[in-house]
Amino acid sequence: MTDTTDRSARPPARGADILLTAAAPAIWGSTYIVTTELLPANYPFTVAMLRALPAGLLLLAIVRQLPERAWWGRILVLGALNFSLLWAMLFIAAYRLPGGVAATITSLQPLMVVFLASALLGTRVRALSVVAAAVGFGGVALLVLTPQARLDAVGIAAALAGAVSMAFGTVLARRWQPPVSALTFTAWQLTAGGLLLLPVALWLEPALPPLTATNWLGFGWLGLVGAALTYILWFRGVARLEPAAIASLAFLSPVTAVILGWVLLGQRLSPLQVAGIAIVIASIWLSQHAQRGALPTAARPATR
Repeated sequence: MTDTTDRSARPPARGADILLTAAAPAIWGSTYIVTTELLPANYPFTVAMLRALPAGLLLLAIVRQLPERAWWGRILVLGALNFSLLWAMLFIAAYRLPGGVAATITSLQPLMVVFLASALLGTRVRALSVVAAAVGFGGVALLVLTPQARLDAVGIAAALAGAVSMAFGTVLARRWQPPVSALTFTAWQLTAGGLLLLPVALWLEPALPPLTATNWLGFGWLGLVGAALTYILWFRGVARLEPAAIASLAFLSPVTAVILGWVLLGQRLSPLQVAGIAIVIASIWLSQHAQRGALPTAARPATR
């Protein structure tokens, strides 16, 4: 009787987890428009650092808890993968490639997660998950690619590096689960990622020009909402959902970006893009369906 009750209670809880986690990549879709419209141009490392470090220090001041010494190395690796390397590569790709090309390349990440989770977490590779990831990739391509899209070797390499970084970061954040809240876990990683970016930004880029009110608004949105809030939701989901299921939610980011461009910038939304949105949503549903009935993979305790 108890088992029946538990199973009937599980789907609503999982549905709430999916919706809360999905809010993170949906909000990340605003990054491109905020960066191009509200921030100074051509400061990828500085922008990434200012997005991560102040938000991380703010959360750290709230939780007032540092990781144990045994966790320092893992937190640095996760901070680098989920923030330092990921954001730096994505900003470089955004500056050197059309948004559509960059978004299409980085949308390979859910497919990478399916196989990385199998290798590092021992999860089963479900054919439906692979199909869903491939369908989502095709949907993103329809959504954002244009015939005029130009290619740049450095930009393509940066976009691929960002996808690999996020894939490893998502899976390892599941494997290395410290016994703390998602808020604390996020604070540690954001701070570590921002500190790793600080010397790179100071060394490679000139000082920012005097910031306007618009610039401050952009940095505030990217740091407080696009980093602090969304990554608390994301890492909460990483701890509760299957890696393949959570990775597919990242497809929502280019969907939001295209819709915001249409609503706020008056950009044209073609029939192919509408079809792409429908395909992406279908791929996310397919991915969630593939994981339905599978119990969440227990996070493996890290070796101390």
